[in-house]
Amino acid sequence: MVVGTIIGASIFVQPSVVTGNVPSIVGIFAVWGVAGLLTLCGSLIAAELASAFPRTGGVYVFLKEAYSPALGFLWGWAMFWTMHTGIIAAIAMVFARYVAYFVPMGDVAQRAAAIGAILLLSAINYFGVRQGSAVQTTFTIGKVLAITIVIAIGYAFGPRFPLPDTLAGAVSARGFLLAVGAGLFAFGGWHMVTYAAGETVDPRRTIPRALAIGTIVVTACYMLLNGAYLHVLPLRTVITSARVAADAADAVLGAGGAAVMSALVTFSSFGAVSGIVLAGPRAYLSMAEDGLLFRWVREVHPTFRTPHRAIVLQAVWAAVLIATGSYRVLVARVIYTEWIFFALMALGVVLLRRRSTYVPSYRVPLFPALPLAFAAVAIVVVANQIAEQPLESAAGLLLVLAGWPVYHLWVRRPTAPSRVLDHGD
Repeated sequence: MVVGTIIGASIFVQPSVVTGNVPSIVGIFAVWGVAGLLTLCGSLIAAELASAFPRTGGVYVFLKEAYSPALGFLWGWAMFWTMHTGIIAAIAMVFARYVAYFVPMGDVAQRAAAIGAILLLSAINYFGVRQGSAVQTTFTIGKVLAITIVIAIGYAFGPRFPLPDTLAGAVSARGFLLAVGAGLFAFGGWHMVTYAAGETVDPRRTIPRALAIGTIVVTACYMLLNGAYLHVLPLRTVITSARVAADAADAVLGAGGAAVMSALVTFSSFGAVSGIVLAGPRAYLSMAEDGLLFRWVREVHPTFRTPHRAIVLQAVWAAVLIATGSYRVLVARVIYTEWIFFALMALGVVLLRRRSTYVPSYRVPLFPALPLAFAAVAIVVVANQIAEQPLESAAGLLLVLAGWPVYHLWVRRPTAPSRVLDHGD
């Protein structure tokens, strides 16, 4: 889940955004290294919290336990309306656009294909976590194998461009931070494995290992892919390219390279949607069990043992976002706000360590320096993004904060006894 969810379509596009902000060979690898290190630090923090609270819901549970149900609700609110369903919609559209390379389709047909992919993957996850995880595993193995082959071919057979930093432009602190933000977008989704803790065998041990190993694997793939791009393309081409992966494939394989890369992006994006579709409903189910969503959302299917109503709810809203095209604006406005919550999650570990009732089976190394440094860097990256796009950022923040009055109205509703989703149920 960690590897398959993170590696979607962004790594085939974002390198140009990163390189545009940091036109330096050393700077490019520094950005991807910092983004990978930040993701690993965030993963270790989430691993400690997951070991202490091995329940379905992930970040929602962590924020609720560290601070208050209100903050957990704001995370779930942003997840459903924008961050999670918006990303599902966006990646499903990437999938459909690359399918259109092989089967020509207009805009309406592409939207229909994207919705069809979401409905198919939602149906697979509806009928059982084993089926959903099997699809995820298959696509993860396939995409990592394909990426490994692309890297090997690029280094072995591609044209070589030795690009010393004397050909590079100046790197500013602001540009570096913007590049890190773009890199973090490509690493998005690392936390989603924690949503399914309630259905994971031995979650206190499995989830920390999955987060650490998965993040390291993805970072290695990203560093090697960027090295392959720079090996076969001039630096200026990497900066200006709108499809850097396809251009690199063309440089190695000729005219057939675009078809090969289109197939890889199609495969990779479909696998990423699979993991995101699997993860989200677990958070909504946990919120419903706490009385912060409609009671019917918490129902677990009597036969398939899945949060079937939450799966359907997520699929319907993601389909609406695709049909209306509103996901474009929502994702652009809100995706960076994840890192505000991640900073709070890191600070939450520091607060929780002071409580005698907090007993994690895994502990973050270099405490408290690591979570405090992670929170500080996350806030700096977010502040830089806000300074770069103040109006869009303000709209995104207002959309998230709109959940605050909704929470206070919602908690007045009566709640019923919860039904817990657990692999041993």
